[in-house]
Amino acid sequence: MVAMRSEFNEVNVLASRANWAWPLALRDIFQPRGVNLLIADEPADFVTIIRRKRIHTAIIDMDSDRANGLATIKVIRVNYPLLPCLLLASAPSDSVLETALKFDVFSVLEKPFDMSLLQGLLNRLFIKKYNSDIFAELKPEINTD
Repeated sequence: MVAMRSEFNEVNVLASRANWAWPLALRDIFQPRGVNLLIADEPADFVTIIRRKRIHTAIIDMDSDRANGLATIKVIRVNYPLLPCLLLASAPSDSVLETALKFDVFSVLEKPFDMSLLQGLLNRLFIKKYNSDIFAELKPEINTD
């Protein structure tokens, strides 16, 4: 049986700050589900936030101006080896994919990507890791009045 959203006290996703619109697009996926989006600038910020709050997954932009995505994942893995991570990358090389595999990254998404692809990936991740379908496609509520 898949857990419902109410079984979580709070769902937190940590993402790297980006100078493009994807954090705003993430809010469109997260807000209707009551998922909190936290933003970090640098690898040390990720660790600080993870220490203070329960984080369910991290979404890291490989092409961030502030930090290399793989370096960020490496820092996270030192203290939090089981935290599921997603990596966003523009034209990821074989070397990037190999390193992502080594660091047990859940998935690498090539930018640009459709947000429905990210939502489906988050749904698979949460079903596998947390037995929750919180990111399943939302069905419109039917008013029976």
